[in-house]
Amino acid sequence: MKYFNLRDLLWIAPLSLVLGAGMSALQPGDWVIGWLAFSFLFLLSFSLLLAAVRWGASTPLSANQALLWMVAIAFLLRLAISVGVYVVLPVGGYDEPDDNAGYIFTDAHRRDNQSWELASSESRIVNAFSQKYAYDQYGGLLAFGALVYRYLSPDVQRPLLLVLLSAFIAALGIPFLWKAASLQWGGKVALAAGWIFALYPESVLLGGAAMREPYLMTFSAFILWGFVSWHFRAERSDPNGERSRHLPDLLSKSRAVPGSAWVWLGLGLLGMLLVSPPTALVTLVILAGWMFFSSGKGQVPWWVIAAVLVIFAAGLFLLSSAINREGTLGGGTPVGILGSFMREVNKWGLHQFESGSGWVQKLFDAMPAWLRLPFMIAYGVFQPVLPAALVEPTTPIWRVIGILRAAGWYALLPALLFAALTGAGSGSARDRKVWLWLWAAAWGWVLFTALRGGGDQWDNPRYRAILFLWQALLAGQAWVWWRETRNAWVTRVLLGELVFLAVFSQWYASRYFHWGGQMDFGGMVGLILGLWAVIGVGGWWWDRRRRA
Repeated sequence: MKYFNLRDLLWIAPLSLVLGAGMSALQPGDWVIGWLAFSFLFLLSFSLLLAAVRWGASTPLSANQALLWMVAIAFLLRLAISVGVYVVLPVGGYDEPDDNAGYIFTDAHRRDNQSWELASSESRIVNAFSQKYAYDQYGGLLAFGALVYRYLSPDVQRPLLLVLLSAFIAALGIPFLWKAASLQWGGKVALAAGWIFALYPESVLLGGAAMREPYLMTFSAFILWGFVSWHFRAERSDPNGERSRHLPDLLSKSRAVPGSAWVWLGLGLLGMLLVSPPTALVTLVILAGWMFFSSGKGQVPWWVIAAVLVIFAAGLFLLSSAINREGTLGGGTPVGILGSFMREVNKWGLHQFESGSGWVQKLFDAMPAWLRLPFMIAYGVFQPVLPAALVEPTTPIWRVIGILRAAGWYALLPALLFAALTGAGSGSARDRKVWLWLWAAAWGWVLFTALRGGGDQWDNPRYRAILFLWQALLAGQAWVWWRETRNAWVTRVLLGELVFLAVFSQWYASRYFHWGGQMDFGGMVGLILGLWAVIGVGGWWWDRRRRA
């Protein structure tokens, strides 16, 4: 093989056998069967990850060592944390079914149980797409889990098998992200976006669980690489094509061929359609906008439009069929079914948000009806709330998990906010339009998931992470841009976030521990907005004074 040779097995095989033995000891059932199953998956994971790293590092602007460390840390971090949580949570968590079984996510627990139920029955694997197995709305991930259990763990349910696969899949997307970002925007952006993708706490937590998100992130990376490698070959053939300064050399040296671009695009979209059709539809919209804004006169080839429409229609049909398994939404057509579904989602989200907290219910009763939906969306954007993670009573393990998740989001949030500045001031005119489009698409998704999640501290971040690849790219570009420009507004955005955290933390502390005077919620929001206004107006005045 081009990126793998038999000598690699001299260290991969013994390491896989040792790790497989340790993982099997943590699971029920026959130890030998578990050892063989885990060893096989470790052997497969290490071999494919090593080949992917060597392939990704073939891009001229890449560095072998950086990518190798990135992938290794991403894989081991997800696996180690997931195994640690599996062992510690039954002891240090709550006396609840999920905690007692070692699961952080309820969806992973239920889907895992149904995967074993299907695998241990006489039913066919394709029955995962039927109404009987409802905990996986679209069926693809349930079918994959049942396949693993039936052929690798036929004697007993071993949850860590699916955890190991999730960690492997999550790490596999990094070389594709790295290579695509290097080709499109250069090595600095690739390095920053790759580390963000590898280390972001929500991504790590989801990547070590049998959830859809790690698969969707990696499918997004496949699609990104396929699109970038194809799109700029097409642009290269245009003599009037406007490219950023590093593209010509990369295009002449890149080893990818046009056929491979379509393979990765097709593989990523097919995976998304099986696991989550809505993600495939949204990704097509993002790519269509990218093509439109990067084309010289806003023109897109007719055959590309036709292909996008066909895939979009197929995804729309699959999505409407999946969400209307019981036939209760009506609407007749896929569009009608989706419209009914979204109306029910809005009602349910508002109901969940209002009933989930006493102080929220009190606020809802006091505010006008037109303000409730915007308030729920704003609150969903700030989930998981860092002041709440720091102050609210809970067990030590859940406090650590909550603080890490919230700290990761509040570190990423400023970069996503001022990423619009990077789009408006970087590269060629086409690059600026593409960055602004990606920024608008990312924030559109963040706001939509805040609506879909109903302000919940788990659903909001999980839905948001489905398109985390695009957020990592924006944050990576914003980091590189700030390092090069030292723009003063970045400091002001960070100062505004510190004000929010300080005031909101005091409000939470006054509720639980009676520290300091307790403001009502409206007064706290007014104080935060007032301080933000001072920072904004003061920054504008200072810049104007310096220019004068």
